[in-house]
Amino acid sequence: MRHPRILDSKQAMLLIVDVQESFRKQLRDLDNLTRNITILAEAAKILKLPVVLTEQYPQGLGKTISEIAACLGEHKYFEKTAFSCCQATGFLDMLDGLGRTQVIICGIEAHVCVNQTAHELMQHDYSVHVVSDAIASRNPKNKELGWEKMISSGAIPSAVEIALFEMLGESGTEQFKAVQRLVK
Repeated sequence: MRHPRILDSKQAMLLIVDVQESFRKQLRDLDNLTRNITILAEAAKILKLPVVLTEQYPQGLGKTISEIAACLGEHKYFEKTAFSCCQATGFLDMLDGLGRTQVIICGIEAHVCVNQTAHELMQHDYSVHVVSDAIASRNPKNKELGWEKMISSGAIPSAVEIALFEMLGESGTEQFKAVQRLVK
């Protein structure tokens, strides 16, 4: 039996929060963030993880960054105006319907929408794994504070490779080879 804080591909799902075009000029390391979220999205297809995508007020902030949108397979979509994804109509019901207990969360902004979503998901008894190299804020200090708050409240710190290799569990499989190609 594996430790309950280790990700399990049968229990995990990927939540991509508000990675929208308006942030393109505002984030210092958007290329790295986009690359890491793209790796998570591609790996989700390989590992057969459900994927949920949200957009905060897309009429004003634009659609999901094109590089991420282009690599998404099947996914659920929620448009929202509340900062927490959990406040979007039908969001929690959809999550419950997936029957998954672990949420891998990534996106923008770490100290606002990601933070509030992580806290509410934990309040609803989800195991929340925050991917440090796949979250961002316009101000690096805000990212750091959002990260610290989520982790001190019980979210599980993670990174792209930690999350992926925990779910793989072993080398030598076709899934391992496919995911390894993504991270190299």
